[in-house]
Amino acid sequence: MNNNQRVARALTAATDTVALEIGIDILDKVPVMFKEHFPGRKAMVVADKYTWQAAGEAVQAYLQQSDIECEEPFIFDYPNFHAEWTFVKMLDDRLASTNAIAIAVGSGTINDLCKLCSYRQYRQYMCVATVASVDGYSSFGASIIHKNMKKTFTCPAPKVILADAGVMAKAPVEMTAAGYADLAAKIPSGTEWMLADFLGVELVHNVAWHIVHDGLKESLSDPVGVAEGNPKAIATLVEGLMLSGFAMQAARSSIPASGTEHLFSHLWNMRGHTHNGRTPSHGYQVSVGTLMMCAMFDEMCKTDFSKLDVRACVSLWKNRRQMRHEAEDLFEDMPYGDYVIAESMARYKDKEEVRRQLQLMKDNWPDIKEMLQEHCYTHEQMYQLLSTVGAPTSPEQVGISLEQMRSDVAIVRHIRNRFTMFDIGLYAGKLQDWTAGVFGEGGIWEIK
Repeated sequence: MNNNQRVARALTAATDTVALEIGIDILDKVPVMFKEHFPGRKAMVVADKYTWQAAGEAVQAYLQQSDIECEEPFIFDYPNFHAEWTFVKMLDDRLASTNAIAIAVGSGTINDLCKLCSYRQYRQYMCVATVASVDGYSSFGASIIHKNMKKTFTCPAPKVILADAGVMAKAPVEMTAAGYADLAAKIPSGTEWMLADFLGVELVHNVAWHIVHDGLKESLSDPVGVAEGNPKAIATLVEGLMLSGFAMQAARSSIPASGTEHLFSHLWNMRGHTHNGRTPSHGYQVSVGTLMMCAMFDEMCKTDFSKLDVRACVSLWKNRRQMRHEAEDLFEDMPYGDYVIAESMARYKDKEEVRRQLQLMKDNWPDIKEMLQEHCYTHEQMYQLLSTVGAPTSPEQVGISLEQMRSDVAIVRHIRNRFTMFDIGLYAGKLQDWTAGVFGEGGIWEIK
């Protein structure tokens, strides 16, 4: 199946987006797409001061040249501009004063703000992507900081998306590296989903799976071209990112595109973590989480589950009350504590379910191991890709100490009601061994 066929199939499965155009130097197609999908409507370009220079001004000019009625552009110009509720209110008030269709010119922040505010004003919108930095362009839901906590608000993806790889190739290299890392994360997260499906915990959505994975390794195949800003390599990368978003639309869940590697990023954001005075980008944090999970899968595959003493493991499993006490000790004094404790208890599995999963692992270990190793990259393979594009390859590069990273292994599984491969490690009494393999003597992140 070629690229065009993959995109066409993904659009058929998507619930919100009806058109995607990826190309080089194609901003002049914005008016054509707008007229086709929003006939007779007024347009309003939404950008920040950087994306206005990168593409917004040109988009505005093309719209005016095509006799499309336009509102004054809405340009965010703030030193600490991010996807936060203050800025939601600003854009919400502006959209409420007009019936214009927002054209989000930018990346994650601009797109999420337009996504949520358009939904709140009962209309669809168009996105002009300027950086290959996230998979959220085409995903449903907007990640917004509300009351000091990052939340995903349910709202539709853009109706129409245009991605100009010529513009994207000129973006800061660190933003493109972040997008590459976000796409690479689908390797370990997909492996985790396969394991969850095998255990009957979270079944794979077949359509969403194929949208993401049929062309995933091809989209990751040219890290050198991505690092050099080659527009063709950028176009291939952005296609993979867009397809991931369409898969999330089809599944109505983020599970096709994220796993435990993303939970590390979420945990650090919930803590308000900063590095050199700034919050590390989502993609940079996910890069570290991705390498962590590839290393943990390496360690998992060293375990011989066929020799596991299931009865002994089950006898040591904590009951619900004990697990609640553990979650309370970890999170009770945190501003998001009640939410996380509720998530932790919602995902609790009793001894019978733990026994069932461990017995499946024991009875089918050679097949499971082969499945995991066939799909997941080793840490070394993933390290080569991410280091080539310039993404972080150690926790310290995003301001997380090795000691903190190690301690977060026991914490991160609590924060969302979703299966993680750490669950199996915990059930089997092996999670500490796997963690020691990563951080102990000779490990990839050896703590001296």
